[in-house]
This record gives sequence, C-alpha cells and structure tokens, in this order.
Amino acid sequence: MGRASESVSEDLNRFMELALDQAKCAFDNLEVPIGCVIVEDGEVIATGFNRTTETRNATRHAEMEAIDTLLEKWQKCGLNKSQVAQKFSNCILYVTCEPCIMCAMALSILGIREVYFGCANDKFGGCGSILSLHKGETDNKCSDGASQSKGFKCMGGYMADEAISLLKSFYEQGNPNDLFRLIGIILDLYL
Repeated sequence: MGRASESVSEDLNRFMELALDQAKCAFDNLEVPIGCVIVEDGEVIATGFNRTTETRNATRHAEMEAIDTLLEKWQKCGLNKSQVAQKFSNCILYVTCEPCIMCAMALSILGIREVYFGCANDKFGGCGSILSLHKGETDNKCSDGASQSKGFKCMGGYMADEAISLLKSFYEQGNPNDLFRLIGIILDLYL
C-alpha cells in the first residue's frame, strides 16, 4: 500500500470515528444514533447528529443539521449561491448510516463531492439500498431545464459494525421516545 493510500485510509478512519462520536451524542440524547461530519481540505467544518425528537421535526437528520450549520455560516460570511455551491463541491461527508432518500437528494442538489458511510439503510437508503440518488440521474429539473441533481461519489461499509452496534443498542432498549409519545397522547386524552 502506497503512502498516499495509507493517508487516505487514516483520514477515513479518523473522520468516521468522529462521525461515530456524533452518533453517540444522539444516543445519549435519546435520538436514533446517527452522526456525521463534513470535511473540507482535511478539516472538520461541520458536525451533526439526529435531533428529530428534540426538535419534533422529522427532517432534522444528522446530515441536515450539518448542512444547515454550513449554510448559516456561509450566508453570514456573505457568500452568494454560486460560492456556496463551490464550497460544497470541495466537501466530503462522513456519516454512520447511508443517507436516506431526503438527505441523499439534498446532498446531490448541493453538489457535495463525496460521501462515505457506515452501514446500509435498507428501509430508506438513497445511496444504493433503495434509490441511487448519488448518481445524479433523476428527472428533477429546474425551470430552465437544467438538472438540479449533480450526483456525488459514494462508498459505504466503513465502520459498519460499530454503527450497527449503536443502532441495535438503541432499539434493544426500546425507543424511549415512543414511550414519551404514548404518555403524551394519554395525558392529552384525559386533560
């Protein structure tokens, strides 16, 4: 193995470990344990973990949390739409689970360069398990006829066992938020 490929492998492991740390934060906050980091030029520029329960918003997946952090940051810096697109084209996402259809489409529209993920998402995966939105071959067109979907390089299976282990631990304990939701429904009925 050459020096360059060793460096890439070390970076991949380091950034996947950081994504797993984010997934553990989600777990500790009673959220489905999925986490991610976005990297530009070898530096982490955004992190995210699932916050769907906390926010009561089903779109608050780890990837969307990280994307929104960057969009806010770059808008505050005064970057225009094409500059933001250029920034995303230099970014790599490391995420513990295959992006769902919603997140994969968002990543494709934003034009992220690469995505590395842990385990497959057999129910909602947008990067090969259900749909292959990373290939950018959708009929989703802008009003001027240009494709909104750019596609991106995507590879999975990195630290998948660790990601699966976290997910299993979460679901084996029973999703505590299901219990909280049930209690809330019962209280609403009687109050």
